[in-house]
Formats: sequence, structure tokens, C-alpha cells
Amino acid sequence: MKYDVIVVGGGPSGLMACVAAGSKGASVLLLDKGNKLGRKLGISGGGRCNVTNAKETEDLIAHIPGNGRFLYSAFGHFNNRDIMAFFEGLGIALKEEDHGRMFPVTDKASSVVNTLLSKVQELGVKIITHSPIAEVLYENGQTVGVRLISGETIKSSSVIVATGGKSVPQTGSTGDGYAWAEAAGHTITELYPTEVPIVSQEKWIQNRELQGLSLRDVELSVWNPKGKNVIHHRGDFIFTHFGISGPIALRCSQFIRQVKMKFSVQKVEMSVDLFPDYSPTELDALLKERLEAEPKKAIKNVLKGTLPERMIPLLLSVANLDGDTTYAHLQKTQWQAFLSVLKKFSFHATGTKSLDEAFVTGGGVHLKEINPSTMESKLMPGLFFCGEILDIHGYTGGYNITAAFSTGYTAGMHAAENYS
Repeated sequence: MKYDVIVVGGGPSGLMACVAAGSKGASVLLLDKGNKLGRKLGISGGGRCNVTNAKETEDLIAHIPGNGRFLYSAFGHFNNRDIMAFFEGLGIALKEEDHGRMFPVTDKASSVVNTLLSKVQELGVKIITHSPIAEVLYENGQTVGVRLISGETIKSSSVIVATGGKSVPQTGSTGDGYAWAEAAGHTITELYPTEVPIVSQEKWIQNRELQGLSLRDVELSVWNPKGKNVIHHRGDFIFTHFGISGPIALRCSQFIRQVKMKFSVQKVEMSVDLFPDYSPTELDALLKERLEAEPKKAIKNVLKGTLPERMIPLLLSVANLDGDTTYAHLQKTQWQAFLSVLKKFSFHATGTKSLDEAFVTGGGVHLKEINPSTMESKLMPGLFFCGEILDIHGYTGGYNITAAFSTGYTAGMHAAENYS
């Protein structure tokens, strides 16, 4: 049997590739080694499916720090607005939440997955699950099909590899496609975890003093050994038994690796600004007003309504300030030291959790070897890549899935034009 286009991998990028190729009239075969398609899509957005982000293109690119600029051409074919129109055209009403995140009104990822699968089937795409492939076949410098683990060979002059990275392996993303890319002569850049919890060996982390404590609307920063701020993000995070996690911790995680590698250090300074809306002078005035109202009360008790109660002893300790001190007996130098800690509570990260525990894979097929307008290999005609297997990664919040849908659609559209 021969197909115009073979798509390997039934995740977000693979399914969208099927839609694009099928819409062009190509005969399409979708192969997936698992028993269920769209598994990663089904768990995205906390099970609600964050289908894209409503930000303007430049802002989208800025939130895809891993080679986001490569996506300009793909966005020209199919961008976030097109993604929204696509799903709404299929009857999936969308709503915008904080930071531009777009969700189905149903708040159910299953509605998105099922509707997308129905569209793929409507276009006549042949779907075969439980069909792991052994290799992509190349002859005389061009793509000619695939060989399944079973030994069966299926011919096609266009093969789209949409097998994902190595993060969230329970969804089937176990890095199968890298070997097929290398067999075609492609370079695989170093794989590493991104959007992953951060590990710290601070004593108060190991003692679990703050485990489970969430900080809301704070600013988290990463610093290099020269004292330069590498990145900062504002939002929420949570202290864990191993370090920190939550939205802004995940966003900072890739920069921990970057600093460690660039400066050959074992740990990286991070800091939290607990009052990002206040200058030191404004914070001084805010807190002094409350302390002056109860000058004979221990400051640790006065501060309970202003700071996270579980964090107060640690903050006071770092500033070498006795919490039983009253405002009437508070020395100016002690108070200034405490204010400094509130604006920059520093600690050190030793690394991150593993790739298996990451939400997104950093690294992948080298982008210099891919045509950004078509997603076709520059080294092997008829071979296309899309989604997380490419060396592209963004922050959580709809950015990675936008890249997956966009590159998938671009690959499918051009693979369909490639068939003979």
C-alpha cells in the first residue's frame, strides 16, 4: 500500500498535520505506537486543554525563548488566530483567561481531542494505532516510506515525523524520532528539561520548613555569578520538599541550566521580591505604618497580616533580626536589612528535575537543517518534522501547543504538495 503522506505520531502536531494534508486532498496515513491518540493534548492545561494563546505575534515569539523566531514563517501559514478560528469553526467555543490563555468553554480537554479526531476521520485519514515503526526509509537521497516493527513496509514520498520529545513519556513521547532524523543525516542538539521544577539544597528546603507554601504575585529572578539578572518572571510559585515549582519557577528553570553551563558552577543564585509593586521606600512606609500602630508588640506578630506567616521566622533569621523585638526597640540597621530581604530573598538552586519530569523538551532536530517555510528537511527530500522533536521550546501557557499546531499544519500542507 502507498500513501501520499505518512504522519508518525498522533499528538497535537501530528493530528494538525493530518488535517492540513487531508484538506489538500492527499491520502494520509497516521501511525501511532500507542492505543490512544492526542494523549498529551488531553492532559494539557491541567486537563482543560490550553489550545493556544491570544497574544500578538511578537509577544508570542518572546514567550518561546527556545528559537521562537524560527516560527515566523510557520505563523504566516497558521498562527494562533487561525488555531482559534479552526476550533471555533468545528464548534468548540473558546474563552480567554489570564495572560491570554485560550481554553474551551467546556473546560474539558476531551472535547478538543474528540473534535480534532473527528475532523481527521472526516478527511479520510487512515489511522492505525499499536503500530510502532522501526525506521523511516530512505533511498537514493530521498524519503520513500516507513518500516514497522512488525516488518511491514509502507511506501510514501512524504513522511512527517511528529513523535514529540522525551518529556512526559507516559504520553508516548520517548524520543523515537531522533534516531530516524540522525539516520537522514540530521544533527540532534543536546536534549534537556525545560518547564521543569527547580531543585535546591538549602537547609530550610531540606527541612521542609516551607513545603506547600504558595507565594502569589511575586517576582522570581535568576542571577549569574557576576551579579547580573539573567531572567525574572512575575506570578505564582510553590515551595516543595525538593525546591520550588509552579508557573514562574517552571519559566525560570531553563535559565538555571544555562547559567550552570556558561559559568561552570554547581549552584545558581535565585531571589524572590515579595513586594514587586513597592520600591524599598514605599515598602518601608507601608510596614512602618503598621508597626507604629502597635509599637509594643513583637514585630513577628505585627507582620502576620502582611507576610506569609510560615515564612516570617525564616525572613527574620536571614536578616539577623529577633522576631520578639518591638518596634520601639528596633534598630535602623536591623530594619533596613529586613527590608532588603523582603525585596530580595536569595537562595541557591542546584539544578532541576529530570527530563522525564519536565513538561517540555529542550533541544532536538537542528533548525538550520529544516526549511522554516515548509518544515521539510534540507538534507532529505520528503522528510518533514513538526512539534516538540524540533529544537523549539516555549513557556507553559499555550505557547508550546501553538508551536506544535503551527508547525504541524505547515508540515502537512507542504507534505501534501510534495506527493507525486
